Amino acid sequence: MARMLLSREKVYDPVLRSIHAWNGVAILLLAISSQIAHWIEFTPEATSLWRFHVWAGYALVVGLVARLSWGVHGPKHASFGEMWQVRAWWLALRTRQWFAEPEGYGHHPLASAAYILFYLIVLVMAVTGLALAAIDQGIGPLVIWLGHDISLKALFNSPHDVLEEFVLGFIVLHIAALILHEARHGVPMAQAMVSGFQYRKEKE
Repeated sequence: MARMLLSREKVYDPVLRSIHAWNGVAILLLAISSQIAHWIEFTPEATSLWRFHVWAGYALVVGLVARLSWGVHGPKHASFGEMWQVRAWWLALRTRQWFAEPEGYGHHPLASAAYILFYLIVLVMAVTGLALAAIDQGIGPLVIWLGHDISLKALFNSPHDVLEEFVLGFIVLHIAALILHEARHGVPMAQAMVSGFQYRKEKE
């Protein structure tokens, strides 16, 4: 059996990888704390968990600001401009080739579309989360406008809860897509945000 040859290139810089890890941990803590708090609601422990949830939300806001800044001022493969690949998206829609093998280095075109949508959803969740922190707990930067105003809770609570399901779904699909690409194309992918290296098959 012929041995497949792989080439590799350092694609993701340490700052981008650190921000990715920071945001991933923050989202994981947010998801876990909210789920447990819902299960044990109306208890002192739930109150403490919701307060922890708010602080994890602050951590995510810091991470999002860092990612947005690095997407503008960071190197090529961290930029949002590289993610904007309309021609590749349109081609995938026409050909329905959703899991085409990556040709160059950097974000996969379809993954880029998912990431952009994900960041927009998480930004909305961050804003609605800050609003709920002000309404429910009387804390956060929006408290001066929304502090303990229960009449506005439904306005922010509904989109926050709905979008939470989208975020959890994205995490599952993100992991599944990495596994599928590795299995289908035989190229390591999941380690890229740890080592910074991407691998591609060498052309014969």
